[in-house]
Amino acid sequence: MREGDAVEIRDARAGDFAAIGELTVEVYVGEGHVNPRSPYIAQLADTATRAASAEILVAVRGDELLGSLTMARPGTPFADIARPGELEFRMLAVSKRARGLGVGTALMDRVIDTARAEGFDAVVLTTMPTMQDARRMYDRLGFAHVPERDWRTDAGLPLTVMRLEIAAGE
Repeated sequence: MREGDAVEIRDARAGDFAAIGELTVEVYVGEGHVNPRSPYIAQLADTATRAASAEILVAVRGDELLGSLTMARPGTPFADIARPGELEFRMLAVSKRARGLGVGTALMDRVIDTARAEGFDAVVLTTMPTMQDARRMYDRLGFAHVPERDWRTDAGLPLTVMRLEIAAGE
């Protein structure tokens, strides 16, 4: 890649919120992970509300949004599964045209670095059986399935919980 083509991982800005919501809905609905009539769509689209109580990260190249995710600390409104000592991330979305470029891994690396810097014991996430590309990335990064923590959506869809231990002193 040329220097100008570098992907930057940064905190989302208010001006990014609409594009983040559109990308997240596009990935989750457009790729068949979430039913287009699900009430969850409103939450996926509402980046401003998420940003008020969670940290939104973006991957950008120039002015182009390539990917995003939401980081939530335990006990905050967007932490579905985080227990004390665990940093949770949700709503990972990478544009189809950016797949295979390391965008998802770069976003995940930032989450893991944040967990280390803030003294968390682990990073946790929830994924769906249909999210096979993401699952391969999680496996590659060392996340392990925690079956006793798996759960179901209100509509009964099975969700898989994965956890990455953060070694002390790393």
